[in-house]
Amino acid sequence: MFVFETPRLLGRRLEPQDLEPMLAVYGDLEAMRFVGDGTALSREECERWLAVTADNYAKRGYGMFALVERQTGQVVGFGGLIHFAGRGEPEIKYALLRSAWGRGLATEAARALLDFARARGLPEVIATVDPQHGASQRVLAKAGMERGELRDEEDGTQTQMFYWRAVPR
Repeated sequence: MFVFETPRLLGRRLEPQDLEPMLAVYGDLEAMRFVGDGTALSREECERWLAVTADNYAKRGYGMFALVERQTGQVVGFGGLIHFAGRGEPEIKYALLRSAWGRGLATEAARALLDFARARGLPEVIATVDPQHGASQRVLAKAGMERGELRDEEDGTQTQMFYWRAVPR
């Protein structure tokens, strides 16, 4: 039961057995350097995330998905659309095992997620990126998102905004 397919990836809903692969990605401090506050997630935080995602599936029909490499059947990362802090527009998120970096899988997943958004009738998707994270900015641009403003955050940091619209302005 896959939500989306690409040449090298299969996207599927998260399942309880995804806890260990999730810890391998989100528990890796280096992989989380540019995510959120830059700290790795604990087992308990990943368990909560699985529960929140199940709730999002029930409420919206989407959330985070496991990214399964076709060739190996291994979960190599996670990607999806979330509504961070109750925002109205969905935000694209993705993270991969470090062993999967540099192979174009993030771009492939991001494109598939934007296609998924279009098929679901979502008019807009945003992305927020650390201004120092050039690799992720390139992924979003290649996937078809437009660079937006540099947003000032309450904690004094800045966030680079990206936008995708089903119907360009």
